Amino acid sequence: MQTTNVTSIEDKLKQLTSISELLHFFDIGFDSGLMHEWQDDLLKRFNGYVILTKPQDWFDYRRCLKNAYCKIQRGRLDRSNKTRSACRGCTSCERR
Repeated sequence: MQTTNVTSIEDKLKQLTSISELLHFFDIGFDSGLMHEWQDDLLKRFNGYVILTKPQDWFDYRRCLKNAYCKIQRGRLDRSNKTRSACRGCTSCERR
């Protein structure tokens, strides 16, 4: 049963044509300016997390994408300011 679920999610992912569709599919809010500039990096990181974690269901895939998105956001932080302002509002980050 798990294999069928994963297969249907993988089929749906193949049908998506943009990173914003992917974020909407997994119900993740995003900054459109960030996506325009960092979409390739986000997609690479998401695919890497999928390969590493081998997600079993929609929630596992969502976690991979959310972690990738948060990683991109954290990379944009001003290190000299010592704040995490780019991470405001995130409640699912592994760093919490």
